Amino acid sequence: MSFCFLHTGDWQLGMTRHFFSEGVQERFAQSRFDAIRELGRIAKEEDCRFMVVCGDVFESNLVDRKTVSRAIEALKDVPVPVYLLPGNHDSLNAASVYRATTFLERKPPHVHVIEDTNPIRVDEGIEIIGIPWPSKRPLQDLVALTTGQLEAAVDTTRVCVAHGMVDSLSPNLDDPALISLSSAEAAIAQNKIHYLALGDRHSLTKVGGSGCVWYAGTPEQTDYNEVKPGFALVVTINGGGVTTKEVNIGRWKFIERDQIDLNTKEDIDALRAWVENLGDKERTVVKLGFVGGLSLSLHSELEELIYHVQEILGAVETRMDNLVVIPEDADFTDLGFSGFASNTVERLRSNVEDSGSDADTSRDALALVVRLAGREL
Repeated sequence: MSFCFLHTGDWQLGMTRHFFSEGVQERFAQSRFDAIRELGRIAKEEDCRFMVVCGDVFESNLVDRKTVSRAIEALKDVPVPVYLLPGNHDSLNAASVYRATTFLERKPPHVHVIEDTNPIRVDEGIEIIGIPWPSKRPLQDLVALTTGQLEAAVDTTRVCVAHGMVDSLSPNLDDPALISLSSAEAAIAQNKIHYLALGDRHSLTKVGGSGCVWYAGTPEQTDYNEVKPGFALVVTINGGGVTTKEVNIGRWKFIERDQIDLNTKEDIDALRAWVENLGDKERTVVKLGFVGGLSLSLHSELEELIYHVQEILGAVETRMDNLVVIPEDADFTDLGFSGFASNTVERLRSNVEDSGSDADTSRDALALVVRLAGREL
């Protein structure tokens, strides 16, 4: 028998980001619903029998009705059966989103919630062994527990759908819920399961050497530290084993650049050119950390650039703790100030040079004066 299915997970519908403005947050949310429809298109194009979503479909069990309703509308457009696995974000407890009236009344018949570990017959000779999270913090390896109770499959291909961190990838080996890779691969070798579809890790990742254990990652990037987000996997199982095809669907990018050395106008121009070369700017989030030393005039130019970048990118976070602003005589040439304004500038300069408690405030005030003067207000 040969068949293929779509492996995805960690949609986290309803996710918010504190650095998003209202309009950007809505755009971010919409992209995640659009990703569901794109996954449906891929499933049809690749002739997939079904789709498995390996946990954290929703950001939490407390998402609002609008998020649930929009998710269901998107799922209606998926042309194959969909199997949703509760994970740590949307665990199957008493307050589960999957037990909410909105979800139960509107869920289309081809969408199924995996509520227990009983084998689910998808088609002749094809079973899903799902392992839902009953709580946010299981106290044991749920995969080992479930596969340990299985007999070897006879004339049946089993896809195991699970959520959680594999021990070989975790920095916290004391977590009782860690999935034992050796135990999982033993279950595969013993013909109890034939593929382990995992969720929780947001980066597309092959685990171990069997080729039968994968994280599909998240279809839309959610943070800076994700190595290979924005993918789904088309998995084919036949007599020859398991093959996977990576499908890139993500549109959002989170980019972090630290230790950007800024000392000259050329450095600022290089930063400006880098921003201009970014693609799909309204779906790009950047975090920039600066080091070096700038004159007040150049610092004002940097601030103007950041203001501009904030207007065109999805979001911008900056760190300037290690960027020193050094007032120079040239900063105050041709400002055209006299009288009280000129005296104020001189006092502020004196405060900065004395490096007293008011130095930082005075430096910021001088930078504002230089910037406003440069605008010819």
